[in-house]
Amino acid sequence: MKFESGVHRVQRVPVNDVRVHTSAVSVVVLPEAEEVEVEIDPKDLRIDVYRASGAGGQHVNTTESAVRITHIPTGTVAAVQDERSQHQNKAKAMKILRARVFDGIRRKRDAERQTMRNLQVGSGDRSERVRTYNFPQSRVSDHRVNVTVFGIERMLNGELLDDIVDALVVDEQNHMLQHLDTL
Repeated sequence: MKFESGVHRVQRVPVNDVRVHTSAVSVVVLPEAEEVEVEIDPKDLRIDVYRASGAGGQHVNTTESAVRITHIPTGTVAAVQDERSQHQNKAKAMKILRARVFDGIRRKRDAERQTMRNLQVGSGDRSERVRTYNFPQSRVSDHRVNVTVFGIERMLNGELLDDIVDALVVDEQNHMLQHLDTL
């Protein structure tokens, strides 16, 4: 499906008109989003304990119950001093840290997907077309490899798509070989 990204143009004659109408749609092909399970290696953590500040009286002043956990590879930090117990604060800080690391991974993936999408869409202008579907002539033309097939219904049913994809694969391989020759 990677060859389907770009502007597809449709030329048709509506039932209420005699002129050819042209429409365009930008197609983007992206990989399926995958679920991310965040596993944090304890070796990647720096755990600092310190005396909490604020209300709590003598207990706060005498025990190191506040916890700050730093995920060294990402520099992400979570600090908690809500609870009286260091263990409770550590568990809470780990939960917060895991959520922040997950959010960082998600943001990075989203940015990568957006970059991929922007590279595929271009400006969306009709002149950037990759394929034209001409209903009056029952013709489909792929403008990247100058391949034209007739039988638009068969194309839309997927019967002729392989003809165009085969030409695109050969074209891609030729471009790769040319690129290797320049190295």
